[in-house]
Amino acid sequence: MYNELKGRDFLSLKDYSTEEIKLLLDLAVKLKSEHKQGIRHDILKGKTLAMIFNKASTRTRVSFEIGMFQLGGMAYFLSIQDLQLGRGEPIKDTARVLSRYVDGILIRTYAQSEVEELAKYADVPVINGLTDLYHPTQALADMLTILEHKQKLSGIKLAYIGDGNNMVHSLMIAGTKLGMEVRVATPKGYEPSADVTKMCQDFAKASGGKLILGNDPEQASIGADVLYTDVWASMGQEKEAEERKKHFQDFQINKKILGLADSKAIVMHCLPAHTGEEITEEVFESSQSVVFDEAENRLHAHKAILAALL
Repeated sequence: MYNELKGRDFLSLKDYSTEEIKLLLDLAVKLKSEHKQGIRHDILKGKTLAMIFNKASTRTRVSFEIGMFQLGGMAYFLSIQDLQLGRGEPIKDTARVLSRYVDGILIRTYAQSEVEELAKYADVPVINGLTDLYHPTQALADMLTILEHKQKLSGIKLAYIGDGNNMVHSLMIAGTKLGMEVRVATPKGYEPSADVTKMCQDFAKASGGKLILGNDPEQASIGADVLYTDVWASMGQEKEAEERKKHFQDFQINKKILGLADSKAIVMHCLPAHTGEEITEEVFESSQSVVFDEAENRLHAHKAILAALL
């Protein structure tokens, strides 16, 4: 059922239709269920994935590496320091060389333009493992987690509280394509990209979903089915961390915010978390937190991407 996606790149969920995202989610559900039953696959037997990392990683690296292994393939971790990229070799040359060796390339880096250039010159699928603009593999795992806990996606009210970063961009895309009501509350001056916002408003119109942006975390949280947050300072913004704390101190998921949400609301965080900042320890460790289900689902969502594309 997933052969129609074979050979595709996975640079952003904006490139995938609602039906294609649902197809990947269905495949992730299937692969997770079979994994829990002890059913093993060799879908990717003999296939290889090159993993280029220009940013630190725990979940992305481990989930893709283990995912390739569980599907019968093999992954090769390549830090930027290990490659000639780190010594000035053009991305387009690296793309063409690796395409002769491997069946797919995962890259985690800063600029989205680097991922797009890699994909332009590679002859094999390129997967975006995170850039400063998007984090599509995480967003797919998040949709899987919400689906598991709420049994649906269309009509779900998702409130994101925090920075208008790569994570919220991908949640906005996925949510509006899947008919969700996505509410985003950020401090003034830290709103999501205007271009991404306009694009997602169009997606929402097409799907029957909604996109609501504002600067009031309490208003965004009222009746929400899902509360979601991320660190106040992402990778590469460490020097801004202290300044950001001043602006973000009221944008925390805490007991008060949780009390405004639906009584059966779930709490999500893409990790790593800085408890005491964007989320309190009390809420992070509460029974409504599904953070570690969400982390586990990186494995199953990523296996679906690999199985479908490679």
